[in-house]
Amino acid sequence: MTALAIPKLITAEEFAMMSEFDDVRRELVNGELVDLPPNPPIHGIAQANAGVILGKFVRPRRLGVSFIRTGFIISRNPDTVLTPDVAFVSADKLPGARLPDGYFTSAPDIAVEVTTRSDAPSAARNRARIWLDAGSPLVWLMFTASRTVAVYRPNGEIETLGEDDILDAAPVLASFSAKVSEFFDVYG
Repeated sequence: MTALAIPKLITAEEFAMMSEFDDVRRELVNGELVDLPPNPPIHGIAQANAGVILGKFVRPRRLGVSFIRTGFIISRNPDTVLTPDVAFVSADKLPGARLPDGYFTSAPDIAVEVTTRSDAPSAARNRARIWLDAGSPLVWLMFTASRTVAVYRPNGEIETLGEDDILDAAPVLASFSAKVSEFFDVYG
């Protein structure tokens, strides 16, 4: 009888070291590597626009920092490191404006996930719940096919906004607002 080899689970720290020398997009889920496929152009546009729009709002006000594809440890033993398409981390979590040496050890204040036609809506909704359960007070799911944004809040409220609607970031960024269509515009 041959014994089955049990794969070694990887820690967030080992994952960080691997990622420094690896160009493959991955996440760490329950200690195991998960490869992420390349994104279509509309995904990149929505992701870049969201990062720029958030960044232009928070940076001059010194409210925190917006990130694109940055790792957040959301659980330990086994470790899970997820990378939202865009994230906002408040200045309160960055004492002295210092970034962590590794991944963030708490969920972002705003997690933004961009979905395309190839993404299952149920997987996107599950991803929003994961961020909320990890402690994010606000999650935006951006649906490129319908050019809509679903806003998830911890109280279970889900609001879906169309292209002509205004997206806010309450209660995280009280005075932030942007027209939904701006996130999907090619020349935004």
